[in-house]
Amino acid sequence: MARLLSRRLGVPHIYAGDLYRREAEARGLSLTDFNRLSEKDHSIDRALDARMAAYARQGGVVLEGRLAGFIALQEDLDALKVWLTASDEVCARRVAQREGRDWRDVVRQNRSRHSSDAKRYKTIYGFDLSDTSIYDVILRSDNDSPEHLAEKILAHASEHFGHDAVPNVSR
Repeated sequence: MARLLSRRLGVPHIYAGDLYRREAEARGLSLTDFNRLSEKDHSIDRALDARMAAYARQGGVVLEGRLAGFIALQEDLDALKVWLTASDEVCARRVAQREGRDWRDVVRQNRSRHSSDAKRYKTIYGFDLSDTSIYDVILRSDNDSPEHLAEKILAHASEHFGHDAVPNVSR
């Protein structure tokens, strides 16, 4: 979704998950082991989030990550904060299809990662990951195509920033 928006808008896409995975790989750790380390060493999240904030301050980017909206709020940026949601099973099936894994295993791993993330964000920032009140737009993606969701988000962006500020929007 975020990559599609980035292409449609002609702006960079910055994905926190990619940054996180690259850091785990650079340390020679699996994601599970890196999550365990991150639970103990909060400098890992702080450094990643500082990088995301720096990208956000530059503007003209699509930020993707569980804290992207929180970062935009903390940085007091004029950003359209979007939260996409889907059922656990749909999320797991998408990951399983993309990565060639069993979706039931992915559900368990996603729940474990979400719990770890929620605990860390609450401890580090006092932010409740389940609090969606900070978002301008909340969309359920279970039964919608990425293209249709992108159109919805672009329409919201056009309203938020003004029609002339958002290129490639169907009017």
